[in-house]
Amino acid sequence: MPHNSDITSKDSVGRRIEGKPRVVVTRHLMPSVETRLDELFDTRLNTDDTPFTREQLATAMQDCDVLVPTVTDKIDADLIAQAGDKLGLIASFGAGTDHIDLKAARDRGIMVTNTPGVFTDDTADLAMAGIIGVPRRIREGVELVRSGQWTGWAPSRLLGRKLSGKTLGIIGMGRIGQAVAHRAKAFGLQIAYHNRKPLPAAIESMLGAKYVEDVDDLIAMSDIVTLHCPATEATIGFFDERRFALMKPGACIINTARGDLVDQEAMIAALESGHLAGAGLDVYVDEPNVDPRLIQHANVMTLPHIGSATAEGREASGEKVIANIRFWTDGHRPPDQVLDALV
Repeated sequence: MPHNSDITSKDSVGRRIEGKPRVVVTRHLMPSVETRLDELFDTRLNTDDTPFTREQLATAMQDCDVLVPTVTDKIDADLIAQAGDKLGLIASFGAGTDHIDLKAARDRGIMVTNTPGVFTDDTADLAMAGIIGVPRRIREGVELVRSGQWTGWAPSRLLGRKLSGKTLGIIGMGRIGQAVAHRAKAFGLQIAYHNRKPLPAAIESMLGAKYVEDVDDLIAMSDIVTLHCPATEATIGFFDERRFALMKPGACIINTARGDLVDQEAMIAALESGHLAGAGLDVYVDEPNVDPRLIQHANVMTLPHIGSATAEGREASGEKVIANIRFWTDGHRPPDQVLDALV
């Protein structure tokens, strides 16, 4: 079926396909998920998990009905323009969609789905690891023991900061931000947040969270800032030198969202000056490359993008991918259609 910019109602809902649709999966998924994909569809798997090159993505998109990419695959307008007429669904594995040009997909009549919600608790748990671990200098303690330099308990060494009574500033109060607030409340943290709009009063009351309209005010009042917003034109690089200067001396930053939300040079400068006490990072500007200055800093927890890395979460995400493909090939609207592609 040829694509065009005039999307019909059928194209925006689903496409009934006789026989098995050809599905290309760009990364190695959980074995049970791959087995089910293979049973249901004419599936091309990536069993050695080597990320696709741009040329391999282009080839795959020219000869499949459904592409199953992940956040490691940049599906931009040029790739979408080269896609074959068969391609009708990009069923992304993961909640984020900033790696896909949604407008270009919409203009070609290609539907986009994702897998929201399944990684909320996993990512919130990892954010809490940073919220606890950075003020308590966990990385430094682990390295002290492992290096054999620990000489025993002392009343004045490796002193961190207690959590109870401190202010946690949450930037982005969607599913994950709320899950972090729920966890942080149990540790006695005071919860303040910035969002595009306030949460309903009942949710604020349940979480013990206070809305702060100006993000700069939130940053200035917080002992720990944790980022949980998507990467958009408005948020990329928004945590810059000026905003690091607004932070309290000795405050910490946690980022499990997207690496490019933060001006990395500004963050390193704040760390090296001592104004920023530490950072908990699971995402980076140029993954998988991590600036050596971050690795060398004593109180920066550098994790390898494992916020969603639980067996349960990855299974659930794969099941959502399968459900989205099945709905689409049956001619129905998939449950996790990315509606931004239609506006």
